[in-house]
Amino acid sequence: MTIGTNPADLAEAPLRQARNSAAFWAATGVARGHEVIRRPGFLAVAGDARAGLRILIQQPGLGADEVAEITDLAGRAAGPVDAEDPFSATDLSHLGMRTWQMPVMLRPPGPVETPAMPVDRVRDEDDLHEAERAVIGGFELARFEPHRGGELFPMALIEQPGVDVFVARIDGTVAGACVTVVDAGFGSHYWVGTPAAFRSRGVGRAVMLGSLAPLADLPVTLTASRLGRPLYESLGFTTAAQSTWWSSTR
Repeated sequence: MTIGTNPADLAEAPLRQARNSAAFWAATGVARGHEVIRRPGFLAVAGDARAGLRILIQQPGLGADEVAEITDLAGRAAGPVDAEDPFSATDLSHLGMRTWQMPVMLRPPGPVETPAMPVDRVRDEDDLHEAERAVIGGFELARFEPHRGGELFPMALIEQPGVDVFVARIDGTVAGACVTVVDAGFGSHYWVGTPAAFRSRGVGRAVMLGSLAPLADLPVTLTASRLGRPLYESLGFTTAAQSTWWSSTR
């Protein structure tokens, strides 16, 4: 799928991704009852021993005071620490965490194909728990095992403005899931996951198409894994920049 992308929109994509990620993780923190910490240069969600600490950098190149506060938060975290910088401009190497880069991608508004399997917006608790299982399996989130229904995605999450969870089904069974967030006129995707038992069957493409349909009139950003990038490119996404990630998990 080919969709023309404006260079100015590509240049703005890291900032849009930063803002949307902050909106998503703030909504997640509120839904889980975790502390949400807002600063001009970053947003952090301080969770429990399983959820850990999530840090979303919001502007290129944080000052020494904000880096010092992030360092303090990481030192006091109850669980794993994860941080992302869509601008790749702030050095957190002193935290001694694993680091890597992933592309921030942008899809301009445009038509969306019909998925090859049923994709539904989650409305009830049972489907939300199945979405959790799909994401936990797809991302191998050992920290959330054994599964506790409503821990990763509380019902309150899909009651937050702009947040939706989608599931794709094969023969009635949830085979993949994702989360979309609309904020300030942009959409974005998170947790696009397919458990190993359902891979190579078009589930990822289907759940992306089904969740993109309500966003067809909006620009959409996401941060892509190495394996996911070819799929997203086939759906009209273009790489805009490299986002730097850190994690205390191995």
